[in-house]
Amino acid sequence: MYHLPTCSTCKSAIKALKQQGYELELQDIKTTPPTAEELKKLIPLSGLPIGKWFNVSGEVYREMGLKDKLPGMSEEEKINLLASNGMLIKRPIVSNGSKVSIGFREQDFGPMWYTL
Repeated sequence: MYHLPTCSTCKSAIKALKQQGYELELQDIKTTPPTAEELKKLIPLSGLPIGKWFNVSGEVYREMGLKDKLPGMSEEEKINLLASNGMLIKRPIVSNGSKVSIGFREQDFGPMWYTL
């Protein structure tokens, strides 16, 4: 799980998953964001378009003016941008090895996570 230790959503996800009996391997998304190669594997497993991976409410996203820049960028450029700064990535990122979820809504962590 990629998370930000100070993020309340991440804390909720950790608590909920631990209560369900999962052991989590935690990685600080700010200090050690996923690499471009990791993102190339994770994004397809999420079933979501790359645009959904951006933390659109984040300060860095707004400061960089990405709302206007992303539409003109290639997928490769977007992946490299995400890999360059973990604060651009929506969090937490949770993976069981075959599926990936970004963000956290407890009701979304149903049967797919029981295969861990």
